[in-house]
This record gives sequence, structure tokens and C-alpha cells, in this order.
Amino acid sequence: MRILGLSAFYHDSAAALVEDGRIVRAAQEERFTRRKHDPRFPHNAVSYCLEDVGGSLAQVDYVTFYDKPFIKFERLIETYLAMAPRGFTSFRAAIPVWLKEKLFLKRLLQRSLREWAPSGQIKALPSLLFTEHHISHQASAFYPSPFEEAAVLSLDGVGEWATTACGVGRGNTLEIHKEIHFPHSLGLLYSAFTYQTGFRVNSGEYKLMGLAPYGTPRWKQTILDNIIDVKPDGSFRLNQEYFDYCTGLRMTSDRFSELFGVPPRSAESELRTEHMDLAASVQAVTEEVVLRLARSLAKETGLPNLCLAGGVALNCVANGEVLRDGPFERIWIQPAAGDAGGAVGAALATYHGFLGTPRSPQQPDGMSGCYLGPDFEPDEVRRRLTDAGARSLTLPPDEILDRTAALLADGRSVGWFHGRMEFGPRALGHRSILADPRRPETQRTLNLQIKYRESFRPFAPMVMVEDLEEWFELSVPSPYMLLVAPVTEAHRGAREHDSDRHLSTSADSPAAEGLEKLALVRGDIPAVTHVDYSARIQTVSVDQSPRVHELLRRFKEKTGCPVLVNTSFNVRGEPIVCTPEDAFRCFMGTELDVLVVENCLLMKEDQDPSLLHPGEHDFALD
Repeated sequence: MRILGLSAFYHDSAAALVEDGRIVRAAQEERFTRRKHDPRFPHNAVSYCLEDVGGSLAQVDYVTFYDKPFIKFERLIETYLAMAPRGFTSFRAAIPVWLKEKLFLKRLLQRSLREWAPSGQIKALPSLLFTEHHISHQASAFYPSPFEEAAVLSLDGVGEWATTACGVGRGNTLEIHKEIHFPHSLGLLYSAFTYQTGFRVNSGEYKLMGLAPYGTPRWKQTILDNIIDVKPDGSFRLNQEYFDYCTGLRMTSDRFSELFGVPPRSAESELRTEHMDLAASVQAVTEEVVLRLARSLAKETGLPNLCLAGGVALNCVANGEVLRDGPFERIWIQPAAGDAGGAVGAALATYHGFLGTPRSPQQPDGMSGCYLGPDFEPDEVRRRLTDAGARSLTLPPDEILDRTAALLADGRSVGWFHGRMEFGPRALGHRSILADPRRPETQRTLNLQIKYRESFRPFAPMVMVEDLEEWFELSVPSPYMLLVAPVTEAHRGAREHDSDRHLSTSADSPAAEGLEKLALVRGDIPAVTHVDYSARIQTVSVDQSPRVHELLRRFKEKTGCPVLVNTSFNVRGEPIVCTPEDAFRCFMGTELDVLVVENCLLMKEDQDPSLLHPGEHDFALD
């Protein structure tokens, strides 16, 4: 039984293949097209999912789309009617797109599938099904989880009508008991502050989360008193006088700016103290809402386990707060919690919910470490690198690990490409940039000279799971980088940098109050210790990723530190690399020192100088 799940046409389109209930392949379209958040039909991802297992569309039993366009169109029309005559400009822009394509999505999907399938390959398309948006999210959270039964919470911007859903999963059944509907949305509240602080909606929310520790939540109560009414059980309503997303072309209204005395920041302009305080304030409110929802859900269901999905579930700071608060004994979060993960949920909802097939929870979970994307054989890697103009040295696996660990210990930055590409927004050691976390300069160097992004952005540590509790105040594995926890007291500390490592802002700069925190060295692993002494942790086990675990072990053997900086192998505005050629181009377009692609070692100084093009990147899609 093969089921192909699809998400597409809004943002982060993806395909996932479920075979007899097991997730065997999944990938986002952006990785193949190199267009970040690509919303188009995932032709390349579909091809990969089927061809990589030797299959074809003729061998697929069902194709399931991750939401229901007719219900979404109903919400659109009802919203415009309720707000009329406001929003006519927005209405006039939206309706032609719906009437041309989105309203008749079944026909569009069938046409897209026929275009993908080779001529004459199939006489009839597989059965085409549609699941509701939050069913897809909840199915992606519960069915791959290790739990026989669990409470399920999904939170995002908006699906059809629902923005928040509370449900219960047992065995192969999944039922949603309560929903909060549009326009009341925790995801859209967070996106409104993303917009106000000058970041791109639907892609810059994680920047807002990273900015929050630089500020103080001085406007938390202002938000609770004026913008969002939160009940003790976590249910909430938004005061629409402060927003413009229902019918306008902006996220916030003029009244929003007046409330805080802060106009919308233009992209790339200076980040000021008030922007950091806005970030800190909405982050504090988000944590409060999620905590109340979790406590209420635990009390109502009496279940010890919680599953999370939806875009808000990528807020790893809030996730860490829920874990520490303790309403649930165990938490499992879908690593591809956003719309891309809806493809997984749609396929699993069909297999277990629609078809009623029994389910046996897998350990540690059913996501295979998120390593569900393409991989490349050693001979193919060498050929492709050579064709791209690379000069590489092929080494035995044992030697490549030892050389890489030594280079990292020597302060070199390494592009690391190994095994199957990750599914979801996080690089988890297969398409990663690695570095030594003990060096104070690493964070700034990686941000400004390699990732070409804002200097305030934090980096995540990857740590051997057996060393987790010595270095971080976390007692459960975090294989998907979805939990934030403090660095242990033993590895904290604060002392001034050398003067040449301070930011180039004067003491009286408007930004100095917040970003001057970057000029402090925080303990033994400053490159991954955020300004509030927290870290977004990825644990690595020998079972889930043996090669990465062995690299960490060898780095520890050389340095005494079982932690490495792990950030996604890409530059700002570009998707994570997929192929060896992508990795080589990124290597040559940045100031990365070393590239390791499977067993091929590339040193920057050995490469053809004519191929170097550092800093030449298009950031328009970031």
C-alpha cells in the first residue's frame, strides 16, 4: 500500500511517500529548485519519492492533499463579506487567483500529476483525497510518535478555518475535540510582530525568536490588555482593531504602531532596542498561551503524553517551557511541523484514519531521524564533484572522520555532507556547517562571513546524547533541535571579549543596549550559548546517526568537548543544499574552510581560484 502525501500552492510545498504505514521518503520542493519556500506543485519531490524506491505513479494507491480548498475559499468569502466594504483592494487581488486555480484544485492536481507521469505510463490516476489542514498537522504529530495514546495540539497561522486544534490520538484513531478559528490565531499574532520588526512573514518568525533574548518583555501586559484576550484554559481572541491581515495587504494596522509607539521597521534597517523588546514581549505572550493550552489539555485528557505540530510548534523556546512546566510526562514534536510536514500527515491520515489500518508505534519514532531525502553513492559523489570543477582528496571513512575532527579542533569551519538529506527546516548533521563551539569568534564569523546573515542570530549545539546532562539542563533527548534549555552552571561564565571583538557600535548607539550582549563570552561553549545562557539542542545517538556520533566522539577525544556548532548548510536566502554540486557551490561562495562530501575532502586553498565567488548571493527570498 503506497500513499503519496502532498502539500503545495501556499508555501513550503513537499511530497512524502508512506509505504504500508511507514514513512519511507519525504522532501521539500525548494531543495531541488533552489527557490526558498517554493510553493509550486512539487514535481521534483514527487519524482524523488517514487523513483528512489523504484516505483512510479502507477504503483501509488492514493494521493492525498493536505487541506481542503473549498472550505478555505468559504472562509475567504465570509471574511470579506463580514468586513465589507473594507478590503476591496485585497479581495480584487485574491479572487482571480482562486477562480483560476485554487478553487478547482482537484483539477489542477490531476493536471500536475499527469504532467509528471511519463506519457503512457498510467491509464488512470490514483484516487485523489483531501484532508483538513489541522488533521494533516495532527496526524503528522501523533502517528509517527512513539506513543500508543496522546493529547495532540496543533497551532499555526490558519488552515481552512482552524488556527488551533486540540485532539486525542489512540491507536489508529485521531479525533479533534476543540478548535479556535480564524481570525483568532497565535501564529498570525506572532507573524504580525515579525512584520512589525521588519522580517518576512512565513519565513522570519525564527529570527524574531532569536532576537527576543536581547530585549525585555516590557510590553507583555500591554499585549495581554489590548491585543489578545487569553482565558485560563489558553483559549483566546484577538482584537482585530490592531491588525490588517483579514482584508488588507499588511499584517498590522496603524493602531498597532500607535500602541507601542513603534512604526513597522523596514527590512535591513537598524535593529533598535524597541524592536528587541517587541520580540521579547510577543515571545513571552506566546509562551504563556502555549503553557495554558498544554495545562488545560493535560487536565482535560488525563493523558501523560503530548504531541505537537503546526508552525508554532517550531517555537522551541515555548516547547522547552512546556517540558519544564511538567503538565505532560513526555512530549514529541513533529520535526517538520510547518506546512511541509502536512504532506506526511496527509498520507498517514489516509492510511490510518481513512483506511482504518492498525498502527504500531515505532521507537524512538517513525521519522527515521528526518533523514528521508536523497543520498549519493561515493562513486557518484566523486564524479559530480569533478564535473563541477572541484579538487578533492578521497580518504577511507576512518581517516576522513579523524581529519575532520582535527580540522574542527584547529578552528576550521566545515561544510559537512553525508547520507540522506533532512526533511524539515533543520539541518541535523547530514547537510550541516560544523564548527568549534569553544571559540568566542565562531558565532560572529559564521553569521557574517559564511551564512551572510544578521549578527544576532544564534547557533545550535549538537551533542552526544550520553553527554547531554553534563552540558545542558535537559534530561530527555532532543534529536530534532526542537527544545531550548539552559547550559549547565558548570559550563557558564561571562567575561569581556578582547577589545577588537566588540561590535562596531558605540556605547551610545540605539542598538547597543541589546546587541552589546554579543560582546560577552559566555562560558565554555560561547558560540552556541545564547545571550540568556540557553541553547537550542540537538542530541545525537549512535543508533540514529552513527557517523555524526563518531565525529563528535573524536572531537571530544581531541578537545574534551562533546559539542559542535551545527547550522544548516546554506547561506541566507537559499535552501539547504541537496546535491554535491549544491554543496560545492555554497563552499566556493562562502568563506568556509573545508568541505567534506561523504569520503571526499576539499580544502579551500586547493580549489581553482577562478571558481571562488564569496558573498555573491541573492537574498531577496529570505
